[in-house]
Formats: sequence, structure tokens, C-alpha cells
Amino acid sequence: MTAVGRRPSGDRPAGGATRGPFPPEPVPPVLGPAIEQPLFGAPDRMRGLIVGFVLLLVAVLTRFWDLKHPTDKGTPVFDEKHYVPQAWQILTGGNWIEDNPGYGLVVHPPVGKWLLAASEAIFGYGPVGWRFGSAVAGVAVVLMIYCVVRRMTRSTLVGAIAGVFAICDGVLFVQSRMGMLDIFQVLFVVAAFAALIADRDQVRERMYRVYLEGRIDDTPFGPRLGFRWYRFTAGVMLGLCCGTKWSGIYFVVFFTVLSLGFDVAARRAYHVRRPWMGTLRRDVLPSGASLAVLPILIYLATFLPWINSETAVYRYQVGNTIGTGGTWSWVPGALRSLWYYESGILEFHAGLTNSAGNHHPWESKPWTWPMGLRPMLYAYQSGPDQCGTGECVRAQMLIGSPAMWWLALPMLLWGLWSFVMRRDWRYAAVITAYAAGFLPWFAEIDRQMYYFYASVMAPLLVMGLALCCGDFLRWANSTARARPERRILALLIVAIYIGAVVTNFVWLWPILTGSPISPAQWNQQIWLPSWR
Repeated sequence: MTAVGRRPSGDRPAGGATRGPFPPEPVPPVLGPAIEQPLFGAPDRMRGLIVGFVLLLVAVLTRFWDLKHPTDKGTPVFDEKHYVPQAWQILTGGNWIEDNPGYGLVVHPPVGKWLLAASEAIFGYGPVGWRFGSAVAGVAVVLMIYCVVRRMTRSTLVGAIAGVFAICDGVLFVQSRMGMLDIFQVLFVVAAFAALIADRDQVRERMYRVYLEGRIDDTPFGPRLGFRWYRFTAGVMLGLCCGTKWSGIYFVVFFTVLSLGFDVAARRAYHVRRPWMGTLRRDVLPSGASLAVLPILIYLATFLPWINSETAVYRYQVGNTIGTGGTWSWVPGALRSLWYYESGILEFHAGLTNSAGNHHPWESKPWTWPMGLRPMLYAYQSGPDQCGTGECVRAQMLIGSPAMWWLALPMLLWGLWSFVMRRDWRYAAVITAYAAGFLPWFAEIDRQMYYFYASVMAPLLVMGLALCCGDFLRWANSTARARPERRILALLIVAIYIGAVVTNFVWLWPILTGSPISPAQWNQQIWLPSWR
């Protein structure tokens, strides 16, 4: 984005031919002090399409390769054992709800299991059927990460770096090949984030148009911006996220704050006299409706099959466990029964505490997640029968690629500095979303937790690291005329780092896919004592 009268933090000067990966930007007409021209997304569309297609192809090849492994003697592994049969029962039971009394308490909403059921409807009850939908979601996540980073940076190169990082991250890769719910939650989080970034850009385009028309001072609060489809889309995605796992509510809160922050910044950028009050008067209620109320309505809508079912667990508690009178007697019985059901789930989760004696050999606490210090073993089999000759091991671990995850803290520190000192909104967006998947878990630290809860942090880590690479290249590009060797050195360093990420992914491939390896190779894969 360019500006007249000032140079945006983190960008090179506008106008003129430049060398390197960042396209030249046109000099806008002189409109007044520091008025931003809305230039969003990289201008090299054809190259962007080609790069996106290549990333899509690589993502498909990696995500769909040998989906049949690993299994537990032909049955699901790890938490697939919960969600895969529930999805099958949703598919075959006729009610689109898991109403088998043998399941007892079903602790997650149905959206993710509907997607698993759709996959099983196509490919049947087998490993490919369990995992095909997850693989599709994983490919979509890679493509969306590429697109949103390309839009934020106006650079196809930086977007491509983000896409490569997404392909090579162990957490995104493994979750894309498992019949679990987490990759679907990641899908909806990334989609909501991308929609909010597009909404930010659209708002600035509308503000720019109002400024050109001379209407920016018609009111001290700034203009009304009309219906915002991208913000509405973000609300839909957040509703589906909550309909997959309850932890989606954290993103509802953080993304609502992020959207309002974007609105305040837009009004300030175009010299609205009272930007904060303008946001309060013009944006808070619409944002709340789209990003807070709409997700709740969508969440409730996901339980319509439960409400319409005659056999769903806890469906008819009113008149049985719950009395028909009392303060809340005016609430429909179906909603009261649903509240009873949901409160039971909350009690279940609240009771899974270490102090109550609940322990798991692979549990971890959130302070270990940013660097992936305590990964999870999803499957392990050993013996000569695993590869035909000699002793060998088939193991699958959920593990973040150390070449990226071990740089999480430096990335976060640089991002915070860039936002506070340089007012770089891109890092504010990424760190806010990262915090939504991380900080709320510290509020219930005694609870059993697992590394796969950090799956939603992985795409934001990838984006943040790509932004850092882009900053490094921009710095070198801005000094290329005076110090051309600096640009060459920067390109070489970034290329070496990308090569290290790819190499790390290739090295971890056997334990990300459950491929047969020797016991010696298995030991070589374990870099830290906490990985055992």
C-alpha cells in the first residue's frame, strides 16, 4: 500500500522500477496528507495463478499419498476411534446425528463429523473414507494460506513462501491425513481470517471512494459502509468453527476485536474526525451481529437434526430430568434439553483435570506448544511383520517441523515489535489470531491438554514466518542500489532457510506418514527427550 506524504512502515518507496520480488507500485495523485491509496494483492495475476496451481498440485500429492496408512490392524488409530464410527453412524443412522446410546456423552458438535461422514459416503468405511475429507481440507488450507499472505504482502513470492511452509509443516500435514476434527477447525479458522483480511481491504476501498467524493467530513463519525459480505462470510466460518469444536468461541472473541481494530484504523487513515466514536456508532453493532450473533445462530442450527430426532441422546429431558415449570419454563423444551446436554459436556471437560487424577502419557501444557516440545504419538507398531524382513517400526507422530516451530518465539517478538514500533497491521492480524488459539488455554491450566489443540496455531505460525522472510527481502531490496551484495545475501539466506524447512519435512516424512523404518532410524528421529 502506498501513501502520499509518508512511507508506510515495512514497505519500500512507491513508484519507479525496482529489482527483486516486489512489484512497482503506481504513484497515486496528491490527495492530501497521508491518504492511502487502496492497492491490495499482488498485481502479477498470471504468475500468481501459476504459482498457486503448483502449490495446489504439491499439496494434493503430499496429502493424498498412501492415505491407507497407518491403521491399527485395519481399524482407526488414536482419536479416529471416536470420530470415525460416530461419523459412520451419522451417515447410516438416518437422522444425521449420533444417537447411538452406546456412545454415552458425545462431546463435540456435529459439523466436523458431518464432513467425515460425507467422506465415508463416497469411499466407504475404510482408511481412505475416514481421511479423504481431511486431506481435501488440508489442501484447501495450504491454498488459502498462500492467497491470504499474497494479499497481505502484495507479493507472490512471499505468498509462495507461506504456501511452501504450509505444505512442509508437520502439524498441518499429519492432521490433514487423520479422520479427526482438528483440520476442519483449522480450515474454518483460516477461512474466517482470510475473509477478515478481505473485509479490511474492501472497507478501505469504500473509505477511499468516499474521500474522493468529498463526503468524508459529512459527519464527524465517518461514513456508513453498507453491508459487508466478507465480514458476514467470516461470521459463517466462525459459526462452522464453533460447530466443529467449542474452542472456536475463542476465535469469535479475538476476531471481533480484530475487525473493530481494522475499522478504527481505517477511519483514522482517512481522517475521520472521531474514529473511535465512529467505530462505536457505525461498526460495533454490525460487527457484533456478523461475528458474534451469527456464529451462535449457526451453532444452534447445527443441532437441528438433534432437535428433530426422536432418539437423540438427552433430547427429551424436559419432563424427565428437567421439570416443566420454573423460571425458564418459557424456553422451548428442545432448547432446555439442549442446554442440559451442553452443560453435561461442559462438566465432562471441566472434570478432566490432573488434580482429579486424570493423566495421559502424551498430554502437554500450552507453554510447550509454540516450540512443539511435547508432540503426540498417534500410532506405533514394531516387528518383522511391518516391513517383511528384519525388525522395523511404523510410527506416526504429530510433530511440528522444528525448522519452523523452534522459531515461533523470535517470530512473535519480531511481530510485536513491528506492530508497536512500525504500526505493521499484518503482524497485528497474525498475532491476534495466533493468540486466540493459544492464550485462552492458560485459564484452565489444570485440565488435560494435548498438542493437537495447537493445530489452529500452525497456519498463523506459517504466515508469521513468511512475513518475516518478506521483511528481510524488503530490507535487502530497499538497500540494493547502495549495497547490491546485501540483496544477494538476503536472497541466499531466505533460500537456505526454505531449503532447511523442506529438508526437515523430508527427514520427518517416515514418522509423519507411518512409513516403515529401522529401530535405529526411529531413534534418530527423536531429537529431544520430551519427544519420547
